Amino acid sequence: MAEHKLTTPEERAARRLKNINGFLWHGATYLIVNTFLWFVDVLNGGLDFAYWVSISWGIGLAFHLAAILIGEDDASSPRYRRLLEQERHSQQL
Repeated sequence: MAEHKLTTPEERAARRLKNINGFLWHGATYLIVNTFLWFVDVLNGGLDFAYWVSISWGIGLAFHLAAILIGEDDASSPRYRRLLEQERHSQQL
């Protein structure tokens, strides 16, 4: 977390964009590979394995999305600044 205090807003924005792009590539790969696996599974006469891959990988994809949505928890994050401003406002009332 100390690393964030030494970076510029541009560097933080670039890192955030890289994280979002990484998630999008992860999602696209998930769709392409799982479509192929389901196709192969159905062609072989049953549903033997594709759902296990989809479920397991889907859990990992959900955690990746959660990491993107939750974001960083340092003092430079917009969420922290918003909450700090709310606290300061409630103290003045």
